[in-house]
Amino acid sequence: MATDLPLNPHPDRLLPAAEPVRSIARRLHQTVRDLPIISPHGHVDPGILADDTPFTDPTALFLQPDHYVTRLLHAGGVPLAGLGVGQGPLPEPQARAAWRLLCGNWRLLAGTPVRYWLEDVLTGVFGVTRQPSAATADDIYDQIAEQLSRDSHRPRALLDRFRIDFLATTDDPADTLAAHARLAADPGVTTRIVPTFRPDRYLEPARPDWATAVKELGAGDYRGYIAALEDRRRYFREHGAVSTDHSHADAVAEPLDPADAARIFDQALSGQATEAEATAFRRHMICEMARMSCDDGLVMTLHPAIHRNHHPPTLAEYGPDTGHDIPTTVEFTRALQPLLARYGTHPNLHLVLFTTDATVYSREIAPLAGFYPSVYAGAPWWFLDNPAAIRSYQQAVTEIAGFSRLSGFIDDTRAFCSIPARHDMARRLDAGHLADLVAAHRLDEDEAHDILTGLTTTQPTHVFKLAAEQEPRI
Repeated sequence: MATDLPLNPHPDRLLPAAEPVRSIARRLHQTVRDLPIISPHGHVDPGILADDTPFTDPTALFLQPDHYVTRLLHAGGVPLAGLGVGQGPLPEPQARAAWRLLCGNWRLLAGTPVRYWLEDVLTGVFGVTRQPSAATADDIYDQIAEQLSRDSHRPRALLDRFRIDFLATTDDPADTLAAHARLAADPGVTTRIVPTFRPDRYLEPARPDWATAVKELGAGDYRGYIAALEDRRRYFREHGAVSTDHSHADAVAEPLDPADAARIFDQALSGQATEAEATAFRRHMICEMARMSCDDGLVMTLHPAIHRNHHPPTLAEYGPDTGHDIPTTVEFTRALQPLLARYGTHPNLHLVLFTTDATVYSREIAPLAGFYPSVYAGAPWWFLDNPAAIRSYQQAVTEIAGFSRLSGFIDDTRAFCSIPARHDMARRLDAGHLADLVAAHRLDEDEAHDILTGLTTTQPTHVFKLAAEQEPRI
């Protein structure tokens, strides 16, 4: 088997295979290929950009922060310890050894979007022309490491090179947002970089750290707790935040009587709430988050039904977010009815529903988005951010709700350099879907161009309220 193959992504990758659809898709993609990136949800560390700290080595850049990569290698028998997971900065010999594990197991990524993104970054950002393998690992490592030492490959230079106009991070409500303040005050930073309010650990009394988290907010009773959350949301808005992010075991939103909520809060604070009471309180607080969004205008994003930390030994040794969060089934229609009955037509509410359960797109999310003006169908992400699932989503949602009810693409990544690769993948797939509609004489090409441009620019701008309120243009 050849061990030194060329790495040269095809210019028509992911476009439809057959003519004339491919030519239509190629023309459409060309019109949006170089448009700036809007990234309303992701997990890039704002401190990296505030400090403009050089990336130390290829392993720190590609492997350690990216559980998309490490979970696939782990499934193929590669130990997480060897990849540097959860270990912080690695000495050069250990970082190089981890990189060899990636390159030597390149076959494990075949056919996955992870490999697609990596190939795009390796060729487009670092000029790598040989496919990773055991034989090429050290040469590729040296090539990337040398470029990482240049000013051209520091985080801020790449931020400009990637044409990222807007970037949202994900932040704890108690965060000082000092990095964001420094970025906002720096005239050299032209990208709008904002925090996102992620309050999960403050809403779940069943978590072992809940009482400690609540005390960090300075809340001693239920009324003070609600006031503290509202105050932190104001603080985030003052630092540019446009949205909140929520991920719980289910999507149920069921309000409690305020007296019952206060009683459960007190019991939970003293460690006496039952599991059922803790769940009821969390479901009540999702309704409260929607109420607060109606008041302060923050967009509410919901992505439930992930079994977090599925493998306890891995959690104990390497910590959370290390590749063993696994999707479960989810239900939205009945779960969200109490919330939407109260707030679904409120002019200030934008509720973006994400899922890792592809079965609910046509059955629940698209019908909800096709009636409620507040509801948008979140783009496929995480386990669904792959070509097959994105194509299915395009058909399932737009046939029922239309293009105007889509969120626009969400990259949801910790891997900074993969942002442009992920967005280009989405633009290619959107171009292919629209080209099919043009070829079937359901759209003319000019209208398809307008829709594609809207999905890339005006739609996420509208959904995430990034500009003065405007009607979506698709």
